[in-house]
Amino acid sequence: MAVDTRMDRPALPVPPTADRLAELVARARASGTKRLTVVAPYTGETLVELPQSTRKDIAEAYREAGEAQARWARVPPRERARVLLRLHDLVLDRQREVLDLVQWENGKARAHAFEEVADVALSCRYYGRSGPAYLMPRRRAGLVPLLTQVVELHHPVGVVGVVSPWNYPLALGASDTLAALLAGNAVVQRPDPQTSLACLWAAGLAREAGLPDGLWQIVLGSGEQVGSAVLDQADYVMFTGSTRTGRNVAQRAGRRLVGCTLELGGKNPMLVLRDADLDRAAEGAVRACFSSSGQLCISMERVCVAASRYDAFVERFVARIEAMRLGAAFDFSMDMGSLTSQHQLDVVSAHVEDAREQGAHVLTGGVARPDLGPFFYAPTLLANVPGTAKCATEETFGPVVSVVPFRGEDEAVRLANQGDYGLNASVWTTDIARGRDIASRIRAGTVNVNEAYAAAWGSMDAPMGGMGDSGLGRRHGAVGVLKYTEPQTVAVQRVMGLGRPPGVTGEQWATLFTGGLRALKRLGRR
Repeated sequence: MAVDTRMDRPALPVPPTADRLAELVARARASGTKRLTVVAPYTGETLVELPQSTRKDIAEAYREAGEAQARWARVPPRERARVLLRLHDLVLDRQREVLDLVQWENGKARAHAFEEVADVALSCRYYGRSGPAYLMPRRRAGLVPLLTQVVELHHPVGVVGVVSPWNYPLALGASDTLAALLAGNAVVQRPDPQTSLACLWAAGLAREAGLPDGLWQIVLGSGEQVGSAVLDQADYVMFTGSTRTGRNVAQRAGRRLVGCTLELGGKNPMLVLRDADLDRAAEGAVRACFSSSGQLCISMERVCVAASRYDAFVERFVARIEAMRLGAAFDFSMDMGSLTSQHQLDVVSAHVEDAREQGAHVLTGGVARPDLGPFFYAPTLLANVPGTAKCATEETFGPVVSVVPFRGEDEAVRLANQGDYGLNASVWTTDIARGRDIASRIRAGTVNVNEAYAAAWGSMDAPMGGMGDSGLGRRHGAVGVLKYTEPQTVAVQRVMGLGRPPGVTGEQWATLFTGGLRALKRLGRR
């Protein structure tokens, strides 16, 4: 494939200084002597040695968070929201700092790192503007008109345990946390060890925006040790990660009868219908499949194309893939960056080789690119992938996509709904009404018509999450903040009670009540 190999690309900047890294790490509660080595994906060299939190650190984090939360819960929601709105501006003003951090610890292209900055700004603005209204007391219809007055209240759950992943360290490290904080909670968070720096940066910036001390506690360490301890003390659990780990998280939360939201894996389909604009669809497919090097839970790993347009689409798609600029750069000159770790490179390589051995055709890519960096892999398009191949059913989570023809829209929907995942999907057509109809038949939490993922993800007023093995619960929208609360109903009965009046028999009371129920239905009462 054609890859830009010019030697005049911008040189990589100097990594953050030891003093700067120490300043970031000091924001975590981590006193353990064991160190976790974080490797920079672009170079393979050590970026930072992180201390690991002890169980005592985690217990202290929860204790301090609980004390801070009791005070924070008394702050009116509109005052809490002002912190988010100030943070909105700070994130945009200081984005260059965190773009560098995300690239150093994750390895993605700068354009995809910017998506994370935009996501945090969107979350701050949406919950800063809309969140307080969701948390206000709401009048509800009472049992007896005028005599029964009902109010719905929302109380914070307490301390939310957040376990965030390595693939979107700023967006998924901060946005879910911000909604929990707005709801009046505190947060104890364990970011993935590979990408803790962006989360630590965000927590520091939140304090600059006015977030009181103690409310956002960050602990460091492995998921097995530190992550589990965080989950076992939380009043609510927010987890983003693999389906396998998510099942264990749900079991732990269930045993303690605490709520949880799980965003898990996906094997997301993109459907190109027979009337689609093929140039637009092929351009969209590049974003759909290769953003963040394919390490995006809502990116596409399967492209299903109407048989009559298959060859024409594949020709356009291959041409755009081979025109992609692949490399390490701390500017916007590259279309795709690196995978994040040796583990991800091993999985991607194994999936491609397994498919190739079973008869799949590599239309482009299919090779690692160690000439560009230790974890680079060429964006890859596969055809004729058998159903027994790993990449046909398992989440690859890398820059690998398979393409398959379909005959008829029923078959397209059947292909889209294959498997146990149901996170995101994409439909491309010039007939919007038909696109909406097809979308409604796909078993996925979000479906984008004529876009890959950004339209649904960035529409913060609508819920975001998965069906089936792709998760439990939702983020964004009203549910994204209300899930972090305990609803309470307060009903006040005025003038007369609801018990049987003196001198009235039980049968008479039932007859009177029956008449009242019939009258309320005739009056159109709910």
